[in-house]
Amino acid sequence: MKKNIKLIAVILLSIFMLSIVGCGTKKDTGEKQIPPPAAPVADAKVLENEKILMEQLQPLPKLQQGEKMGILVITLANPYWVSLKDSYERAAKELGVNIEVMAAPTENDTKSQLETLQAMVAKDYKGLIVSPIEPFNLVPGVVAANKKEIKTVNLGPGINVDALAQAGGHLDGRITVDFEEQGQKAAEYIVEKIGKEGGKVAIIQGIPGAGQSEGRTTGAKKVFENTPGIKLVSVQPANWDRNTAYNITTNLLQSNPDIKGIFCCNDVMALAATDALAAAGKREGKFVFGVDFTDEAKEAIQAGKLDGSIAYSMDAYAKAGILLALKTIQGMEVPKQVNSPLAVVTKENIKEYETWH
Repeated sequence: MKKNIKLIAVILLSIFMLSIVGCGTKKDTGEKQIPPPAAPVADAKVLENEKILMEQLQPLPKLQQGEKMGILVITLANPYWVSLKDSYERAAKELGVNIEVMAAPTENDTKSQLETLQAMVAKDYKGLIVSPIEPFNLVPGVVAANKKEIKTVNLGPGINVDALAQAGGHLDGRITVDFEEQGQKAAEYIVEKIGKEGGKVAIIQGIPGAGQSEGRTTGAKKVFENTPGIKLVSVQPANWDRNTAYNITTNLLQSNPDIKGIFCCNDVMALAATDALAAAGKREGKFVFGVDFTDEAKEAIQAGKLDGSIAYSMDAYAKAGILLALKTIQGMEVPKQVNSPLAVVTKENIKEYETWH
């Protein structure tokens, strides 16, 4: 009897301790846990992505130094930048850096984004990581950061370095993905699926002039225009906006009801395109591809609603950005540019990317 009482007591104590751990770790999702004996395939893919980035950053800077860093993204109205913000926060916790992430209120508010950067320059940050809405809007802010000797790294969409130099400024580091390659890979998938019989395709762009939009469009156009049997019938900007992309697709169907493929320069617009096709009863037999592999896009690919998206590990990307900034802060030599590898996620291989982050 006494043994049973002791056993019950141990079980109750274990349940109590587990409940405390569960409640206490909800906010600490970025904290490293003891790895499982065998990592899932998707985790292995993330580690592979991170390894490629880390190799470019060798030797790594000193960690756990508590440097204060400001990070400026484009807007938290877009799920991509929300995910990147979360990744920055997880990476900062792991690396022992104090960060503050700020953003413009909307995707195209270039003036507000510059004002936000100028306010950040007035703070006591050791470094800044900035992602501009378009190539020129943050130039005055970077110049101001240079004057205060705040190390500045450009992540993602590029700041025009010629305009920056003419204004008397410079970047201390650059990390990005190959936007043209993103468009190329997406277009190649669409062309492969359309097959030898060929057909009509279209491109829905983001904001005209934005580096990621222009690069993705260029990459896709090269593939479409150089593939026999493929006819590019439309290239239109939807400004990263879901409603605009929906309307463009609806109008596109009216003028080209036999269209077979649509490449959209981000997932928000790609999901809008699939909605428009479904609403018109013409989703079947048409291939739609996006970029960013957001959570909503992942669910849509799993459900067979979206054909695919170009991905790169957000966690690895954010971590590499912070490490690059730390290297500049610590006076280390840095590579001219760090490039993130890409993954083509489709309905055929989505199971390999279920836990990708």
